[in-house]
Amino acid sequence: MVEEKLNLRLAGGKEAPSKARASLKLLNGSLGELRSPVELLVSEIVTNSVVHGDTDHDSSFELRLRAARDRVRVEVADAGSGFSPPPELPEPGQEGKFGLFLIDQLADRWGVDEDRSTVWFEIDR
Repeated sequence: MVEEKLNLRLAGGKEAPSKARASLKLLNGSLGELRSPVELLVSEIVTNSVVHGDTDHDSSFELRLRAARDRVRVEVADAGSGFSPPPELPEPGQEGKFGLFLIDQLADRWGVDEDRSTVWFEIDR
C-alpha cells in the first residue's frame, strides 16, 4: 500500500462537513475498510470547528490526513481559541459533546494539540 497525504484548506460554514467528507474521495483508495469511520469522525471534528471554532463561510480550516500502512491520522485546525477536552465525556443521550464521545469510541488515539485549535485522531489498521 502506498502512503497518501491530503492537505487542504477549506471554507467553513454549514457545508464544511460535507465538503470535508467529499474531499476524502481525492484519495486513491488508501482508506479501504476505514473509510466509514474516518468519514464519520472527519464530519464530527469539522462540525466542532464550525460550531465551536467560529469557522464560518468567511473563514477556513485545515484538513490534514495521512493514510499509512499501519494507521490513518487526521488533523483539523482552525483559527479558534481552542479548547481543552472535558474530563468526562458525555454518555449517549446527553446533550452536547457527543462528537467527542464518538471520536473516543472509534479512534485508537485522539487529542488536542498544544496550540489547542487542532484536534486530531488516529485509527489503526
